[in-house]
Amino acid sequence: MKKIGFIGVGIMGKSMVRNLIKAGFEMHIYARTKSKVEDVVNEGAIFHDSIAECVKECEAVITIVGFPVDVEEVYFDKGNILDSVQQGTYLIDMTTTSPMLDQKIAEEGKKKGLHVLDAPVTGGDIGAKNGTLSILVGGEKADYEACMPLFEAMGTNINYQGGIGCGQHAKLANQIMIAGTLSGVCEAFTYAKAKGLDLQTLLDSVSTGAAGSKQLDTFGPKILEGDYAPGFFMKHFIKDMKLALTEANMSNINLDVLSQVLANYELLRAEGYGELGTQALIKYYEEEMEE
Repeated sequence: MKKIGFIGVGIMGKSMVRNLIKAGFEMHIYARTKSKVEDVVNEGAIFHDSIAECVKECEAVITIVGFPVDVEEVYFDKGNILDSVQQGTYLIDMTTTSPMLDQKIAEEGKKKGLHVLDAPVTGGDIGAKNGTLSILVGGEKADYEACMPLFEAMGTNINYQGGIGCGQHAKLANQIMIAGTLSGVCEAFTYAKAKGLDLQTLLDSVSTGAAGSKQLDTFGPKILEGDYAPGFFMKHFIKDMKLALTEANMSNINLDVLSQVLANYELLRAEGYGELGTQALIKYYEEEMEE
């Protein structure tokens, strides 16, 4: 497998493309605005003006776009991926999206002799840059194994979750964990600030104890610095939480913590914070203190 198409060259995708180039893959990319991807083009990626041109001769196509509607568009719109790839192509959707949508892609792909995997990632922009993403893969085991060189170029913690859609279910479980943990971090900082503690001292004190977590390590310093730049957009996290709640409702599961965290984020998005990073959840608690 040598010639790879890549759709979705954003915060995460750009670093993933770079790592695939470093691993020796011939990368073909599509973006709506070429100027936004000139840097990776200069580093060796081959730009195409349409999805059809980008994917038509590729052995594998990777997608990592924003929302389920974007996944629908790049796969199902006339002249896009499913209409344009050759029989036998591997299609790897790395977007966090609906498990049912990736199952739909797999059903259509099977009719055309295609190999479809869902492989959402976790690790944020830092993991994408460093090539240390966790990759959660669903689909046929043989297809997973065939695509391992691609996954190994982008991540270090690569695991087969089960049939198609299982990668998405694993990612949604991951997002449920993050929602509760990050909310706890923000609540703790709010409490500590109200009681007059030095937040840096608190962070140094608890980060190596039982309260330590990846969310605390990654976002604790950023929150203290007032750095809300997105490694992962708030608006995308809201999308993920909604997907998780939809799937939970289908299984008659009540996710009370997730529901509350989602409601808090929705309030922030309504105030115009949707383009910030997930750590901006602290703003919800700061506003509560001011009232």
